[in-house]
Amino acid sequence: METRLSSSFTNSSRSLSSSSLKERFSKLSVTPLRPVAALQAHVEFVPSQIPRARRLQTTVVALWSTMIVNVSFIFLLLCSFPPLWPLLFPYVIWALYIDKAPENGGRLSPWFRSIRFWKYFAEYYPASFKKECDLPADRPYVFGYHPHGIIGMGAMATFATEATGFSRAFPGIKPHLLTLSSNFNMPLYREILLLLGVCSVSKQSCSNILKGGSGQAITIVVGGAAESLSARPGTADLTLRKRLGFIKVAIQHGADLVPVFSFGENDIYQQMPNEKGTTVYKLQKKFQNVFGFTLPLFHGRGMLNYNLGLMPYRRRIVSVIGRPIHVTQCDKPTIEQITAIQQAYIEELMRIWHTYKDEFARTRQRELSIID
Repeated sequence: METRLSSSFTNSSRSLSSSSLKERFSKLSVTPLRPVAALQAHVEFVPSQIPRARRLQTTVVALWSTMIVNVSFIFLLLCSFPPLWPLLFPYVIWALYIDKAPENGGRLSPWFRSIRFWKYFAEYYPASFKKECDLPADRPYVFGYHPHGIIGMGAMATFATEATGFSRAFPGIKPHLLTLSSNFNMPLYREILLLLGVCSVSKQSCSNILKGGSGQAITIVVGGAAESLSARPGTADLTLRKRLGFIKVAIQHGADLVPVFSFGENDIYQQMPNEKGTTVYKLQKKFQNVFGFTLPLFHGRGMLNYNLGLMPYRRRIVSVIGRPIHVTQCDKPTIEQITAIQQAYIEELMRIWHTYKDEFARTRQRELSIID
């Protein structure tokens, strides 16, 4: 009797399980998977019909955004071929220990700065500049670029390429965008930077370039890594008050100071919350103290979507090149001289902001602020 009851109970359980499974499978067949549905709801994919020019612009920006990774991979690939070692080993020694081009003006190539690749790069945002006055080529210049943004794409487009027409607007001026010396420790990538006229931001490099005389110009992204941590859309929080080194260099070489404010530079990436005092901010500052640069936790768009990835957003960047502040040469300027020039520099920068904010920063969340 017990055996029969057990058998009947088992059979009924099996039939219930079978019917239950069938019911569940039928629901799955008509109900979309929630993670996929959520992904489709939040990610805005690029439509299939996109003009060829826009696709090329996106491809170029994607290539440049990942250039360090791409070039490093190519170099490692070359290293995997033993027949190339007799060439690669001397090159690495020469690049790291012998070549002083990063400290001496690079190997600026007007042709390389003018190739179509950079035109697509600038047209992507689009990036442009507004010239307020002529700059005579009878003296050296120090351009101060603000804000730093996450990466400084506007500085790249305006001062490291001819995509926006810098040399046509300022004939006789030879610009050199300056960056961290560590960027020149990467084989092959350093050669690209040097052909663009990009050089080290070291004191020796600044001095060597400005000693070249009339028409020589350096562009320093003044806020540096510290300012990148404050880069958010709709804001302009500058790290400037304690940055006196570039002003001292300008005075020592009699180079006029030219403030540049780039509207839209902070708008091309979103940054994760990292207010002062948070654990994230403290870790980023420690990283900066150790390595000389920091890693903002940012995101942008992708090649195939508009809101998920590490590419910058398509948002206009307009760099306003202001009026030069005349500097009298002095080998050993006093702190009073430096701060007086700094005050004039800040006033000119604020004038640029107030003159153009309603034209180029209509979606701003707050006014320009010097936070440090």
